[in-house]
Amino acid sequence: MSCRYPNALIIVFCKAPIVHHVKTRLMPYLTAQQAVDAHVELTERTLDLVTSSQLAPIQLWCSPDTQHTYFEQCAKKYKLDLYQQCEGDLGTKMHDAICSGLKHAQQVILVGTDCPSFVYSDLEQAIQALVEGDDVALGPAEDGGYVLIGMSKLYQQLFQDIAWGSDLVLSQTKCKIKELKLSHFETRSQWDVDNFKDWRRYLQVNDI
Repeated sequence: MSCRYPNALIIVFCKAPIVHHVKTRLMPYLTAQQAVDAHVELTERTLDLVTSSQLAPIQLWCSPDTQHTYFEQCAKKYKLDLYQQCEGDLGTKMHDAICSGLKHAQQVILVGTDCPSFVYSDLEQAIQALVEGDDVALGPAEDGGYVLIGMSKLYQQLFQDIAWGSDLVLSQTKCKIKELKLSHFETRSQWDVDNFKDWRRYLQVNDI
């Protein structure tokens, strides 16, 4: 596939669609299987976006491993390489994936599969900012976290001593960026699907 930024890399983090392991905060409003189906729908929306954009090569980083049949289907459908997320907290997992990516790419951006507000321009602007010299790219989320992080050089400190899963993630990360005297770019504010209220918003926005 020909890419606009062949020296960049897009990493997508994804959990295996296992009942009672994904989108559990959508229950009991949704059944456990409906929560899995929601996870799959959001995942494929993300993969459709990143592959159709043809911005950069793509890797799918899987949890708990790459062996689930669904990941094999994604690899075949989207022509993706599969990688296994390491053990540890989210910061450890992201650090490991970006460290791996930067061995082969000049710019790496990492996204999850829970952000339906992403559009092509958000991804391109993040990559372009790194190409033009910004140290870090962030996709700020309305809930105080972030849905995208990118860099051209590994800054391990950005993944340490962060209250993952809280509304402090973005502010703590930006404080570390300031302490390290790094330049950074932010996409427009995004929203992701964490709970049933978010899921209803997703259905309304998409008129489903």
